[in-house]
Amino acid sequence: MPKTATLLDRTFDEGVALTVEARNYIAFQDQTSAERKNLPHNLHVGYQHTRVSARLIQVMTWLLAMKALLAGEISPEQFSSPQYTLPSAEECENPTGPELAELPDGLRSLLERTHALYARILRLDAMVRVKLEAGEVPNFGMIQGIQIIDPPTDPCN
Repeated sequence: MPKTATLLDRTFDEGVALTVEARNYIAFQDQTSAERKNLPHNLHVGYQHTRVSARLIQVMTWLLAMKALLAGEISPEQFSSPQYTLPSAEECENPTGPELAELPDGLRSLLERTHALYARILRLDAMVRVKLEAGEVPNFGMIQGIQIIDPPTDPCN
């Protein structure tokens, strides 16, 4: 029987895809010669690239830590450490950017989608931390009605 993708798996795959897309966009974006000489514009675009990257780094770190927690590779105490805490950062939480017409369309799209993913992870993180504070490990179960990972299958059956 094929394994169905869980919310965590789908979110992780989305994060990986966005990370690859952002990397390719930032590395290979086509700038016109006029834009190359416009230092204020380039600095603004570079700042927005940094916001996209910061969101993705935070999200992917959290998702990898969550996978490690659920796999028993790290303890709930380790997961709760500052190392894996999703920081509250204005640059990541601020949704501005997609409406800025002076930014390239691709960057505006990345800003919008990385913000949406970051906001979802913030909500999921809050739910997970409530479980952990209650002494529960969100292991193969439900977090406020959302199944985040499939229960393990019994290899004997």
